[in-house]
Amino acid sequence: MFKINIKSFFSIIISKSIIKLSKLLFKGGTNFPGKVALKLDKKILLTVTKGYNVVFITGTNGKTTTTNLIYSILKNAGKNVITNNTGANLKPGITSCFIEHFSFKNTTDKYAVIEIDEANLKFLTEFVNPKAIVITNLFRDQLDRYGEVYTTLSKIMEGVTKVPDADLILNGDESLLGDLDVPNKKIYYGFDSPINSNNKININADAKFCKKCKHPYKYEFVTYNHLGKFYCEHCGYKRPTLDYYIDNIKDLDPSGSSISINGSDCYLNQPGAYNIYNGLCAYSVAKTLGINNEIIFNSLKSSKSSFGRQESISINGKEVKIILVKNPAGYDEAIKTISLDKRNLDLAVLLNDNYADGRDVSWIWDVDFENLADLKLNKIMVSGIRRYDMAIRLKIAGLKDENFTLSENFDKLLEELKNCNGEIIYVLATYTAMIDFRKFLYSNGFIKKLW
Repeated sequence: MFKINIKSFFSIIISKSIIKLSKLLFKGGTNFPGKVALKLDKKILLTVTKGYNVVFITGTNGKTTTTNLIYSILKNAGKNVITNNTGANLKPGITSCFIEHFSFKNTTDKYAVIEIDEANLKFLTEFVNPKAIVITNLFRDQLDRYGEVYTTLSKIMEGVTKVPDADLILNGDESLLGDLDVPNKKIYYGFDSPINSNNKININADAKFCKKCKHPYKYEFVTYNHLGKFYCEHCGYKRPTLDYYIDNIKDLDPSGSSISINGSDCYLNQPGAYNIYNGLCAYSVAKTLGINNEIIFNSLKSSKSSFGRQESISINGKEVKIILVKNPAGYDEAIKTISLDKRNLDLAVLLNDNYADGRDVSWIWDVDFENLADLKLNKIMVSGIRRYDMAIRLKIAGLKDENFTLSENFDKLLEELKNCNGEIIYVLATYTAMIDFRKFLYSNGFIKKLW
């Protein structure tokens, strides 16, 4: 049995009761119980994380999908594992997750795979010494909150420096993550095989200049945005040696990717280059934790999309795929993934500017919407708080305005979706638009599980 003080005991009991009540009445409530627990005992994480091998996953894009992949691999390996699968990745939500699974029985060999917001890592590592910290990538995102990518890296490193014993599992193709001045063991993953013949980054790409001498990078190849096999001609800084790598890309299709990792073939049941990174990252973490290839590859092959991340649902017999988009890098990759689909398509684009989305929506002008003009698009449905801004951007991109419909609410959007004639409908939505739209679909019976 755990020996805990009275303050921690009541914090856990009260918060567990709130969690049960929230699930019963509101079908959710992931942050409030943690807020209550932290109010009653600001050091509650020291108690509820005991016995866990904790893996933190942070970075701009791919956190949720990567977290789910790692969780599935460990689950399939027979490990006792928990995760914050609702996406509540701030300190209160993570605290709620640990309290929900807390047992007064003293058990060991437990795992916690935790997605964590970039700016919140420092608040968790104050109390938790993780086994590993994963950093997926660094892109411009929510500029009013994070600023540029260098600021985001600084926020993450504030958390890393508190836990020098934690392994760092890093995207080696991310130039900002090479040669980090910390004592932690560093494990790098990335591409050793190009997706295409591109070796020049887009003018709107992030982190284009050498972190050492500020000269522009050169590339043997670019995967997307500023990721790839980079080097600096001026000072010699280059991509670190990769421990885990993609050495062959055999096929890309709208459903997934056939790839080779460190010489072993596998199929990832998630489409797009960015999901190959997510799958490779999950593989790297699993190997670091001692999981064998058979379990890892079977897990990647059978993986299912998490909510709002390539999630497929049916509306009146029509296939609808919801894709979260929140910054130029991710949006461009979502468009490339859609471009793999050669069927007749309908497209819905939802743009919000709530706090969790970022108030500044000027980033949509850095997205290559022009690439949509080459697709077989029937109807283009635009909705969300900033639907007029998005409609103008799409019109400038060359999409036919006679195909546009503007929906001021989800009821109108649902009617438009029901009247689509394409073979599949893609919904590209920013964070709060995706969350609110899924709640709407849940209340109308089109989604069975909200979280």
